[in-house]
Amino acid sequence: MSDTPKHVPAGYHTLTPYLIVEGAVKAIEFYKKAFGATEVMRLDGPNGRVGHAELSIGGSKIMLADEFPDHDAHGPGHFGGSPISLHLYVEDADESAARAVAAGATLTRPVEDQFYGDRLGSLKDPFGHVWHVAARKQDLSLEELKRRASAEAKKHSTG
Repeated sequence: MSDTPKHVPAGYHTLTPYLIVEGAVKAIEFYKKAFGATEVMRLDGPNGRVGHAELSIGGSKIMLADEFPDHDAHGPGHFGGSPISLHLYVEDADESAARAVAAGATLTRPVEDQFYGDRLGSLKDPFGHVWHVAARKQDLSLEELKRRASAEAKKHSTG
């Protein structure tokens, strides 16, 4: 074992989402049911709150904690929603969206084939975070992606 740790811990990627929620214990259980998350670790904070937890979904980790307003850590409800969404690739977007809805999420965009090659639907979890569940159906060249994006933009233009 080296005395010098790597700059990225084993099992992590260089970017890891960190979610602040109101009700982290319930959120952890929701993410397990909805997205098949595995709890990696949890540090309990004061008053039954979670000070820090780490979950694994597929090959990626997310970190989360309860709100701690005294440390300026607020969940989406504090801000009237979140401008950030999480994009989760899954084997079956339809099944994953249905499982998340059954666990308590709200479907905000139905699962449909998208011009960029994904089958995707969007959900809002009970804690205010937005998730896009997607399964890659087609790998496109950059040229084909640009062609399809242009055609899609023309379909939605008002002029």
